[in-house]
Amino acid sequence: MSMFTTRPEILGTFGVITSTHWLASAAGMALLERGGNAFDAAVAAGFVLQVVEPHLVGPAGEVPIIFHSAKTGKTEVLCGQGVTPDAATIERYKQEGLDLVPGSGLLAAVVPGAFDAWMLMLRDHGSMSLRDAMEPAIYYARTGHPMLPRVANTIRDQAEFFKKEWPTSYATWARNGNLPQAHELFVNEALAKTYQRLVDESEAKGGSREEIIDHARDGFYRGFVAQAIEDFCRNTEAMDTSGKRHKGILTADDMARWSATYETPLSYDYHGWTVSKTGPWGQGPALLQSLALLKNSDIGAMGPDSADFIHTVTEAMKLAYADREIYYGDPDFADVPMKQLLSEDYNAQRRKLIGSAASHELRAGMIAGFETQHARSVAQFRYAETNGNVAPGAGEPTMAHLRTEKRGDTVHVDVIDRWGNMVSATPSGGWLQSSPVIPELGFQLNTRAQMFWLEPDLPTSLAPRKRPRTTLTPSLASYEGKPRLVFGTPGGDQQDQWQLILFLRRVHHGLNLQEGIDLPLFHTMHFPSSFYPREAIPGRLVIEKSIGEAVINDLKIRGHDLEIVDEWTVGRLTAAERESNGLLRAAATPRLMQAYAIGR
Repeated sequence: MSMFTTRPEILGTFGVITSTHWLASAAGMALLERGGNAFDAAVAAGFVLQVVEPHLVGPAGEVPIIFHSAKTGKTEVLCGQGVTPDAATIERYKQEGLDLVPGSGLLAAVVPGAFDAWMLMLRDHGSMSLRDAMEPAIYYARTGHPMLPRVANTIRDQAEFFKKEWPTSYATWARNGNLPQAHELFVNEALAKTYQRLVDESEAKGGSREEIIDHARDGFYRGFVAQAIEDFCRNTEAMDTSGKRHKGILTADDMARWSATYETPLSYDYHGWTVSKTGPWGQGPALLQSLALLKNSDIGAMGPDSADFIHTVTEAMKLAYADREIYYGDPDFADVPMKQLLSEDYNAQRRKLIGSAASHELRAGMIAGFETQHARSVAQFRYAETNGNVAPGAGEPTMAHLRTEKRGDTVHVDVIDRWGNMVSATPSGGWLQSSPVIPELGFQLNTRAQMFWLEPDLPTSLAPRKRPRTTLTPSLASYEGKPRLVFGTPGGDQQDQWQLILFLRRVHHGLNLQEGIDLPLFHTMHFPSSFYPREAIPGRLVIEKSIGEAVINDLKIRGHDLEIVDEWTVGRLTAAERESNGLLRAAATPRLMQAYAIGR
């Protein structure tokens, strides 16, 4: 018997798209209807999300994408995570009197990565024109979109700070001094002009579809956009979470030298499935490590919302994320022992640490040759109770509705078309709380450099031209060798936790996508946050109260430090699936009342 769900699991054969905002899903579906493929649809949706969820993502953010091409038969990662500026040295930040990279402002900016990643995917795998892909976003920026209540509230919360410290943001988000109201049509003319100019100037230069897209890449990274970014960083002192004003260090040269790149995914085999993630410059391998730890557990015998399931999965995640803190970083700069971390020998030992009681220790594994790095990393961990005094714009905001601080956030989109192309993308960064608006562009920079430590000789130590260890982590899973499932979620450090829960419920309990998403969700805050001020709360387990008193009491007896939150407040998952007979499925979370799946 199937369970009640908040909405139907979408079924069809032509195409499905699911994202964290209904307008983005609709824009992507419109391109599928016009003969476009999953890549075209994902790009259109990605740009619309920048306009309609500006508190969660902006044009100067980043995006990791994992995709399967029916044409090439390959599953690949597209890295749209920009690198640090040339001037981003530990010494430079220490000279500014900093011991952490600020969570907001201009010093935390890295090269914006999303634009190039979207353009590269459109050029190499899409079929539609630059104008077709960008027109929906330009339309909503120019003619207005109904502002989400959450966006209006975020602007209202930041308004006095903007007015005093970031006047260009106040001018953009409180037009003519008027704070936007929920569902009011909101216009961003400067952003519309920026995107329109990129399209018009690229078309004016002429050439093939692919050449026009490359012209747009040049306009952004080697043209007027890059120059405006450098000028703003050089001439603006912006208040940030350090309590002081700092200029930015990102230059047009930093942008000109960078481009998005294709990579081979990191994969792990689990009960007939192969799950593919980004490399350890993202946190994606933590999901694979969790699967390696759980491989021999009888998850199928545990109820999908039982105390046994929640406890076992949580304890595995604590171990996987502890290793993230020790070992993960940009593999171009650090030796990351992923083979050992996913090996059966290593996980056989680690599994023994999962006991009947909740752990309150951060227990990272020890790999030979990494003893010094292990000790240095442990010394960096700062266990501190969250006190709610995080400065404006800090961090990452998917869960901000559960706390007093207001942080940035993330979005997600999954697409599968009738040819079997699949895309999973998690755009983020450059949200409206991150730094001041660059007025002639209509958007602000990202703050992804806050992932770095200002201590040397760690995988995540700040250095020039280095990728931050991002939390952004889309997923693609194959079953018996055939690409089957794309899924993901916003949520910072929670992303691979919620995705793991959905995947296990799908694999072991046979739940459909909507059922797996709708059941109560949970996550641990046991390990250091990736975001300023890097707090950790040992043993903390956040869980929706709809899980029920019996389960809550059982988890308390096992020693979990429970934070019980309202139902429908944890997780923002979306997912899409393609069966071997061509049947397509899609689902989206009802939480926050924004995400939507469409298909036919």
